[in-house]
Amino acid sequence: MKTNPDIKTEITFEDFKAEVLNDYRLAVTSRECSLLGRREVLTGKAKFGIFGGGKEIPQIAWAKAFANGDFRSGYYRDQTFMMAIGELTIEQFFAGLYANTDLRQEPMSAGRQMGGHFTTHSLDENGNWKDLTKQKNSSADISPTAAQMPRLLGLAQASKIYRNVKGIDTTNFSIEGNEVAWGTIGNASTSEGLFFETVNAAGVLQVPMVISVWDDDYGISVHAKHQTTKENISEILKGFQRTDNENGYEIFRVKGWNYPELIDVYQRAGQIARNEHVPVLIHVQELTQPQGHSTSGSHERYKDNERLTWEVEHDCNTQMRKWIINNNIATDDTLLTLEREIKKAVRDGKKVAWSAFLKPILKEKNEVLDLLKQLASSSPNGVFINKLIGELESVNEPLRRDVLSIARKALRYVLFENSKEKTTLQNWISTYIEDVQLKYSSHLYSESDKNVFNQTAVEPIYGKDSKVVDGRIVLRENFDAIFNKYPEALIFGEDSGYIGDVNQGLEGLQEKHGELRISDTGIREATIVGQGIGMAMRGLRPIAEIQYLDYLMYALQIMSDDLATVQYRTKGRQKAPMIVRTRGHRLEGIWHSGSQLGGILNLIRGIHVLVPRNMTKAAGFYNTLLQSDEPALVVECLNGYRLKEKLPSNIGEFKTPIGVVETLKEGEDITLVSYGSTLRLVMEASRELLEVGINAEVIDVQSLLPLDINHDIVKSIAKTNRVLIIDEDVEGGASAFILNEILNKQNAFEHLDSQPKTLASKPHRPAYGTDGDYFSKPSTEDIFETVYTIMHELNPTNYPALR
Repeated sequence: MKTNPDIKTEITFEDFKAEVLNDYRLAVTSRECSLLGRREVLTGKAKFGIFGGGKEIPQIAWAKAFANGDFRSGYYRDQTFMMAIGELTIEQFFAGLYANTDLRQEPMSAGRQMGGHFTTHSLDENGNWKDLTKQKNSSADISPTAAQMPRLLGLAQASKIYRNVKGIDTTNFSIEGNEVAWGTIGNASTSEGLFFETVNAAGVLQVPMVISVWDDDYGISVHAKHQTTKENISEILKGFQRTDNENGYEIFRVKGWNYPELIDVYQRAGQIARNEHVPVLIHVQELTQPQGHSTSGSHERYKDNERLTWEVEHDCNTQMRKWIINNNIATDDTLLTLEREIKKAVRDGKKVAWSAFLKPILKEKNEVLDLLKQLASSSPNGVFINKLIGELESVNEPLRRDVLSIARKALRYVLFENSKEKTTLQNWISTYIEDVQLKYSSHLYSESDKNVFNQTAVEPIYGKDSKVVDGRIVLRENFDAIFNKYPEALIFGEDSGYIGDVNQGLEGLQEKHGELRISDTGIREATIVGQGIGMAMRGLRPIAEIQYLDYLMYALQIMSDDLATVQYRTKGRQKAPMIVRTRGHRLEGIWHSGSQLGGILNLIRGIHVLVPRNMTKAAGFYNTLLQSDEPALVVECLNGYRLKEKLPSNIGEFKTPIGVVETLKEGEDITLVSYGSTLRLVMEASRELLEVGINAEVIDVQSLLPLDINHDIVKSIAKTNRVLIIDEDVEGGASAFILNEILNKQNAFEHLDSQPKTLASKPHRPAYGTDGDYFSKPSTEDIFETVYTIMHELNPTNYPALR
């Protein structure tokens, strides 16, 4: 059940009638799904509902202009479009509503996202790219309002790269850059900064992007007069309209209930974007939202009777129905018969989806009941177990929580018993948790054979005549090798192009590799990351540069909600293996301190966080990542670009392993753990500690996510029996994260003879200047004295108090 994308200039009236009636069938089917879906939520079968009612007709018109290879980046109102391109059935709609964890039945997210969030599969079950040029594509939706916009920019920019950069293997990804990226957004969400940032960037870049603004006059319960200047987004964007002499946008306005006008506008918009690579904005006005924002409330609470009456009359489905009758395409009786058929089909589809959701859980329920009955018959506490059995039997439509909760509670009644029935139940519970947990927890990171853990480390090679150069030169030469080796690789950011980045790690590379591959951007961190996400989703290997780690805060929401969850929210059927490159650590001043890693670590699980201590290590990380299929954040040491390093002879080939720590100094008294620029202070302190008889072991963690996959830190602690973690983040930040990993995952407490400690920065932001840094962040003296105090507590005689 999908619309016909081929709009012919000459068709018979009978063909025209059939096409129109098929479109009307789609619109009514989608509306019935919304209506019945709301009832399923209100009766408790589903948790939450957010539907596309009132937007059906423009989405059908849009689907007719949407071609194979195109990408959608939308939000949770686009169910009719997904049905129209053949990527959402009635059964799948309800499977999403019920959170079915079977990807075959709920292909949007296997129950990980609420209904209304749509995707298509870019990858096969092994994580390999499908041929995206032969299918209609939807990037995986996210809920945060307007957060779909930065990714849209990258999806569109990929077409520009594929059209204009030579040497890229476009197989599976593009046909001469002819693909359009289509975005959708509610009119109220155009108030978000992410919308304006994206609109401006796309106008500058001139990429094939079409934005549809679904305008129903409200944002949740708040009217447009409180949302948008002049209550009209296309009116205030007039300055973006292109002219004969200036680049910009093509802007259209169209009534959301006018079926023939919508088809015409979407055809023209698609042709302009596809052929000319010009961005287009379509302001779809006079839409309705007949069920309100969501099932959490009713729109009658905030719309007056006049508005409600207007919405009934101007409902797009109602208007299309009138148009069909007025143009003698079908009679009222014919449409009534069609509508009755659709209602039955939707009810039947809902029943099939609910049965499919419930069937495996009922099987699991019966398995547990059999085990509990056997346990009850063999236990002196059988009466209590039988009560649990009765509770579970009374649940006719159970969830997995119900099944497992009862099974686990039963074990409490047989704590001191020994029986084969108890053992059988214990084994069943353990196996069940292990199997079922994966339905909700898999694919946070790549599970393909291209993941970072399948990459073999390659050491840098040095000869007798290896040059000693500034660290930036190692990076520059390595990036040059990368851009020669990977035609699909590109880097972009503020000052990245013409001057070769602020620290000259890209010096001269734009002239050599071209402005499209080594490019400058405006000051707009969120859409810089968005460019990377979208291009990576289309097979390119982008490196998005954020000038300083502090500025990552502008893009952290996009990284957290979008990039970090791509693999997870599609259960491994989409990926965005981009690299975010930035620099931080030890720079002076409140907003240039670059050490807010505690927050970053908690917000971007799903992205690897790498903290190399020098530029050779950083270059090795880039080489490793480009061989893998996962996203990462690489934080280069800001004060390391001018420090001297040897230039490896195998530039572009050596690879730093991810998740593996490195011991920089052997010792037996205490283990010192740190990363990045602070390691230089730690190493200095460790040399000074030798003067007072303390031999410290120094470990560079190298990567924070993942951290020490081989558990080498605990091996060191087993030798030294003491540990201090030094970090320039605030207390409770990255040092607390590292300590938790060491104590709770590596069980280091078994080897500790002294209290494990952390040494972090003061709770305020670092003050400006060298003294500001000294009194705000750990110094060499701080490290020395903290270690000495630990040893003093152990042996006051050998280590008398310093002060």
